[in-house]
Amino acid sequence: MSKKKRNKNNVAEKSASKKEMVLNTEKQSQSPLRTLAVIAVVVVAGLAFYLFQSGFDNKPQARTSSIQPEVTATEVSFPVQAFSDGQAKYFQYPAGNGITVRFFILRSSDGVVRAAYDACDVCWREGKGYYQEGDFMVCRNCGQRFASVKVNEIKGGCNPAPLDRTVVGNKLVIKTADILQGVQYFDFTKRS
Repeated sequence: MSKKKRNKNNVAEKSASKKEMVLNTEKQSQSPLRTLAVIAVVVVAGLAFYLFQSGFDNKPQARTSSIQPEVTATEVSFPVQAFSDGQAKYFQYPAGNGITVRFFILRSSDGVVRAAYDACDVCWREGKGYYQEGDFMVCRNCGQRFASVKVNEIKGGCNPAPLDRTVVGNKLVIKTADILQGVQYFDFTKRS
């Protein structure tokens, strides 16, 4: 082969090699570490998205109480001693049309047994209710805190909506009609 032809071939090879480098057309092998790194990024991004969507909600969930109330056509009654521990107990009452009224009962730090809907005038549309933190009921939506001694005392805003109740002997009595007044807080078809 002549020297001229060899130089021409070398120039062509160098040109092709340069073209591959510039255009990055040569095949690259993917290392296992690179694949693992991509998977880790996807998992972390998914976890971050989940936490963002759930609002980092690590608050205790309201559980329906195991206390069995006495239910008649006109009232629901509970043994007063069932609330002696100061812990909020959550209940549900089927109101019909697929609506369930949720409420809680607790003995406040002043010894009074109190009841309120698990909703308020402001945040009810979110359907989140309250959780108890020490001597406070805390709105799961906005985070406002309400002292237990104010439940049933203060009405409006984000305060737990009061639920009328009376103590008769050793029973806490709530009229069915009063429970049903809370339907407005749990009819989520009226969210706006």
